[in-house]
Amino acid sequence: MFMVLVLFGLLIFAKSEVYIVTVEGDPVISYRGGIDGFEATAVESDQKIDVTSDSVTSYSQHLEKRHDMLLESLFEDASYTKVYSYKHLINGFAVHMSPEQAETLRRAPGVKSVDRDWKVKKLTTHTPQFLGLPTGVWPTGGGFDRAGEDIVIGFVDSGIFPHHPSFQNTITEPYEPLPRYRGKCEIDPDTKRSFCNGKIVGAQHFAKAATVSGAFNPEIDFASPLDGDGHGSHTAAIAAGNNGIPVRVHGYEYGRASGMAPRARIAVYKALYRLFGGFVADVVAAIDQAVHDGVDILNLSVGPNSPPATTRTTFLNPFDAVLLSAVKAGVFVAQAAGNGGPFAKTLVSYSPWIASVAAAVDDRRYKNHLTLGNGKILAGIGMSPATRTNQKYTLVAANDVLLDSSGKSTTADCQRPEVLNKNMVKGNILLCGYSFNFVIGTASMAKVAETAKVLGAVGFVLAVENASPGTKFDPVPVGVPGILITDVSKSMVLIDYYNVSTSRDWTGRVKSFKAVGSIGNGLEPILHKSAPMVALFSARGPNIKDYSFRDADLLKPDILAPGSLIWASWSPNGTDEANYIGEHFAMMSGTSMAAPHIAGIAALVKQKHPHWSPAAIKSALMTTTSTLDRAERPILAQQYSGSETMTFVRATPFDYGSGHVNPRAALDPGLIFDAGYEDYIGFLCTTPGLDSHEIRNYTHLPCNYTLGHPYNLNSPSIAVSHLVRTQTVTRTVTNVNQEETYKITARMSPAVAIETSPQAMTLKPGESRKFTVTLTVRSVTGTYSFGEVLLKGNRGHKARIPVVAMGYDR
Repeated sequence: MFMVLVLFGLLIFAKSEVYIVTVEGDPVISYRGGIDGFEATAVESDQKIDVTSDSVTSYSQHLEKRHDMLLESLFEDASYTKVYSYKHLINGFAVHMSPEQAETLRRAPGVKSVDRDWKVKKLTTHTPQFLGLPTGVWPTGGGFDRAGEDIVIGFVDSGIFPHHPSFQNTITEPYEPLPRYRGKCEIDPDTKRSFCNGKIVGAQHFAKAATVSGAFNPEIDFASPLDGDGHGSHTAAIAAGNNGIPVRVHGYEYGRASGMAPRARIAVYKALYRLFGGFVADVVAAIDQAVHDGVDILNLSVGPNSPPATTRTTFLNPFDAVLLSAVKAGVFVAQAAGNGGPFAKTLVSYSPWIASVAAAVDDRRYKNHLTLGNGKILAGIGMSPATRTNQKYTLVAANDVLLDSSGKSTTADCQRPEVLNKNMVKGNILLCGYSFNFVIGTASMAKVAETAKVLGAVGFVLAVENASPGTKFDPVPVGVPGILITDVSKSMVLIDYYNVSTSRDWTGRVKSFKAVGSIGNGLEPILHKSAPMVALFSARGPNIKDYSFRDADLLKPDILAPGSLIWASWSPNGTDEANYIGEHFAMMSGTSMAAPHIAGIAALVKQKHPHWSPAAIKSALMTTTSTLDRAERPILAQQYSGSETMTFVRATPFDYGSGHVNPRAALDPGLIFDAGYEDYIGFLCTTPGLDSHEIRNYTHLPCNYTLGHPYNLNSPSIAVSHLVRTQTVTRTVTNVNQEETYKITARMSPAVAIETSPQAMTLKPGESRKFTVTLTVRSVTGTYSFGEVLLKGNRGHKARIPVVAMGYDR
């Protein structure tokens, strides 16, 4: 009986956690007045908050006081910790308390929602040329020395390494002060110097939720904006790093790195940490602060670990709601689509107000080869110098040169030079085995190279003898000749040759090493025409509207951008990637790398069109994309075949959204599909299964505006997840150039018929016109049909939008 009581006691006094709470009353962004003594602070759609006004300051203080009074009226002071007050984009707070207290709070008058905090994770050069930026885009903005000038990009990430050359204020073209941006600059506790320098205009860190949850370790995570991981420095450099910075690793220059918008300013909001990722309460506080400070673009290379526990829909939770308010304040948001590919419905970015970015493999491939003494050439990867020309070297396997014969299996991966015989390795090529430790990150190719160097080897070969299905091998830069043989059958050829050529005594000890080989040059990339290609890991659609994984009438991802093997700056104290510890540059892959490409290109569009809404910028990027690769063939997607080996299939809009970004065309799209805050509310109010009470909780607006169907949201794509008989979809385009006549054509795969009306229209500058797209089920196939609508102008502009639909009998 005593035991049962103890267990029951444990259930009652459950561990305190962080909760995100929203309460009645408008946040600053949507308060239209009505409270005595407080003037209206609301902004119209796409307007920035004037944080300097007295009305904003006094209303913010009023909201914070209300949060404190609510908590004080319900609980003893010492029984909870208020972590943040959210005042600008949502009205609420984050609080650390017990589940019982959270339940009390949920029932309290004036409380609208209580969500247990959940975790987020990181969604972890050559690309400016690949995208055509130096010749196609930068000269129109005044050249690279003006590309992105005075645009502020906010990064909610793992911080920044401010001393990197990618982030230095140049002496020749110093940055002027930017008074409209009001972000704070924290001081480095070690050096006592500011993190800001003119290029970096704001630097703050947010770790209160992580701290009260016991996850934050200041020794590793740094209680400052300093990047202890590498990820934040990498994403910031992709979007806005200085132009022409030499990428040097192990004494070799791999080219010059540049951000997409090299003159844009960087504002750092550190809310991600090395060991645990981040907490939504900290991320929401960072976004709220970024919008308050006046950023123009927000980059989020971050997504939820799992769905929030308390919301049914993907579009309504504190994270997406705060981003909706950010967009209302005129901030363009780029978010990584997720790395759960190539499987369907793996996206972690759902909402129409966000640009969800998929990752492409661009045209560089780093390949190398090992030539054996018997003339066979084995392909592999390894960004390394070659062994001497016309010279072969003896191959010695790590297991054959042990100082002590014990523990063979743990030494084959060449991570510990002290257990190998230097005299036997010196001047030879060291042969090592690729173990599971490489997959989990406790072994690294950089360490193999270090072992080879310490022992005086001329180079090394790392052979994969058995690979778990779907293992992804990325090339790694190393300072000595080295190669990774990734194909198991080729590794077997190498091992057979080694065994045949090596004579042993009766105990198995080697009498003479006769196998020889040479390693090729892997430093120069090979440029492929089958690029871009959708990366294997890039998350795929269809988009989902709820956590029952029901399809949404909204296409995601939105757009494809380079995200595989991307060179950019790294934090030398970053520990996120074992192969780059201590380095100033790293080559990384992930939709984390794709999102900042779009953030930087959006900055270029914003620079050229400063008054465009976030939806207009997103439309310009999406309608001007390409669905063809460099060889003018349809873009392919990396996919698994039945045996889990990689194959290539024709990509669909569920892989790449509207297609691969084309920065030059995005600057002059001709037409845009615009949308504002009310349109997004209409989308929410029209989405089946969303109740108006829940929508009002997050948006503070009633559902008095409907679109008829969610697919009528004016987005530059069309998705009808449940097409019965015939349905007609409406879109509105606005001309952002001179008068032009557009022909409208459409095509669709055979199971669904498509028609557009009118077939042509003439638009004056600034004029908006509606057109309709009618979809009819021809045959029910149980799969989606794909198509497109093309608007082709007589002055050379083209706007293309993807169409996806699945037909049903009823």
